[in-house]
Amino acid sequence: MQISTIGLDLAKNVFQVHGVDEVGKLTITRRLRRGQLIGFFKKLPPCLVGMEACATAHYWARELVKLGHTVRLMPASYVKAYVKRSKNDAADAAGICEAVTRPSMRFVPVKTAESQAALMLHRSRDLLVRQRTQLINALRAHLAEVGLVAATGVDGLKSLLAIIREAGETGQLPGPMRQALQPLVDQLAALQAQIGQLERSIHAQHRASDVSRRLETIPGIGVIGATAIAATVTEPGAFKSGRELAAWIGLVPRQHSTGGKQTLGSISK
Repeated sequence: MQISTIGLDLAKNVFQVHGVDEVGKLTITRRLRRGQLIGFFKKLPPCLVGMEACATAHYWARELVKLGHTVRLMPASYVKAYVKRSKNDAADAAGICEAVTRPSMRFVPVKTAESQAALMLHRSRDLLVRQRTQLINALRAHLAEVGLVAATGVDGLKSLLAIIREAGETGQLPGPMRQALQPLVDQLAALQAQIGQLERSIHAQHRASDVSRRLETIPGIGVIGATAIAATVTEPGAFKSGRELAAWIGLVPRQHSTGGKQTLGSISK
């Protein structure tokens, strides 16, 4: 088999392969289990492999590059137009194989393990911050039921915790209510400590990165934003201009225009 291009449809445990030769003739279509994937590609000569930029795509891209293959990741929304029939794994793999050969296709740079680790710090922090907000809102709602209200913000949170502590000492709160609120207070304190630990790691990452420090000099960008941009945009040269980068990030209105009529939607981020 003279395979030159392969479309690989990724999943958790089942992977679909669609391979063609130099003239686009189908040479192989196969379904593989997770444990069979590396062994299958080891037996192939170096070829072009296309994948959608979805979960685990960057990991598999790095593994296939080690075997000598050329890997191209594409946004799933760009590949969708090349799926010719009802959606299934085989049709998706064929669409990926077709899309990766298009000269106008835009590709996603393969992230290193270090870049993914840096982004995980931000995603973990974001999850913990949202959990903290949920706990604070729950505490406010519970205390408002008995007429105990505090201002919003950090100072308001301190007042809220002080109210809980003082009301518990004076017996203003019934025993079952204190029993219900104390786990929320303890969990909030643990979240504060965990968020602080992640932020210290992000600041250390920022100090070690020349790109992140230069990004921080831009008005409106702080340490969190600078480190997130540095880890997300690994190849700035892939964008023709700053406006193109801004559109990719989502800082422009979504456009749905037709027939010469301009229709602009909301800004996604």
